Order: sequence, then structure tokens, then C-alpha cells
Amino acid sequence: MGCILKGGGGLYSRVAVGAVLLAAGSGSRMGLRPKSLLELGGVPLIRRQLIALSGAGVDEVVVVLGHYAERIEEAVRDFPVTLVRNASPDDGQISSLRLGLQALSPKLDAAVVVLADQPLINSQDINELIGAYKKRPQGTQVVQPTVDGLPGNPVMFTSEVRDQILAGQANVGCKQWQAQHPEQVHQWVTAVTRYRTDVDTLDDIEALAARTGHRLRWPADLSVAATAS
Repeated sequence: MGCILKGGGGLYSRVAVGAVLLAAGSGSRMGLRPKSLLELGGVPLIRRQLIALSGAGVDEVVVVLGHYAERIEEAVRDFPVTLVRNASPDDGQISSLRLGLQALSPKLDAAVVVLADQPLINSQDINELIGAYKKRPQGTQVVQPTVDGLPGNPVMFTSEVRDQILAGQANVGCKQWQAQHPEQVHQWVTAVTRYRTDVDTLDDIEALAARTGHRLRWPADLSVAATAS
């Protein structure tokens, strides 16, 4: 997947980037269906994320699965990624994050944490995040997109932060680390609303369609009619 990365118009020093793609949730607010398999233009969201990461030249990707692991694995098995299963996904997103970070190569310079339920993120968005990371203020180690004063995703941070998260308590993830070290967090201000766009509920699907014209659809066997039969 690796290549020379571009960001902000011009070449910057090479940064080896690994990504953790979180897709272990139960989809409890989606009628107990995997959000990552919602389709936009016929392509499952999790594949769209992997295409975006590949297009941005990310060197290594770990996909963390939990609920519906076998089904989601079918959608990603043709990508050169590492698959990790969280045996206790109901322990929460932090448990999946830590498993993903553990599975990344220790030789990477930075990590990006990606959510599988962000339907509009593309390779340009990942590239711009990497560019913002390279140009972050001295002394900061985390870059988080901020849209209209609100935090977005994905989030990118140094290998040192990854190591500190893994060395800390089991209930500490990226969000908790940021709260403990606010002076080391760069709130990268951007107008790109895609960093703030995700789908957690059925209402979110309708709101996305009304706001953007993008209609998410379930694959045939996960549609309401199929799950009700």
C-alpha cells in the first residue's frame, strides 16, 4: 500500500503510517445489523474506507472485527490487511482500539484510527489529515479534525502516543489520552464536514440522504424484509 505521501500541495518527509479500522460493533441502534456493510453506490462502507486508506498511501491496515466477524471478513478478504478479532466486543470501542494498536508494526511512525461508519471519507480526506499531521505545531502528538468547533474523525497520532496508550490502563484509549494531555493535541480546524459525518442510527441514514443526496442501502439479505423473515 505504501507510496510517497502528498498533503497540502507538495512533498513532505516520508511518514510510515498504519491505520486501525474499527468494525466490531453490534449495530444495536441499526436493528442489530453491521453498519460497516451498509452500501453507498453498491459498495460496503468498510470497503470504501479501505479504498480511501489505500489511495492515500497508508502503509499498513489492521481491521478489528467482533460482531458479525465472518460476514464482514467476506467483504474485505481481498485487501492486504491484518484481521483481528475482538473476542469481547461488548467491552467497548477502547478494547477494539487497543487490540488494533497492538497488531500494528512497531516500526510505524504514526497511527490513524478510522471508523467504519463514516460513509463519505475519501482518500483526499486521509491525505489532508496526514498533511495536517506533518505540519502540526511543535510539541503536539495528536491531530484531530475539528469542524465548527466539534471533534471529528479519523484521528492521527505518533507512535509514542500509541505506546503510551498500550502501556496504560485497559480503560484508556485515544480519547482518554487526549483528555489527559490536552496540550499535546492539535485541533486541526477544517471546513470538511465529511470528518463529522457518521451513521449510528436509522434516522442518521435518512438525515444523510436529505442533507447530501447520498442514500445508504443494506445488502439484500440485511434489508428489513430479509431480517424480518
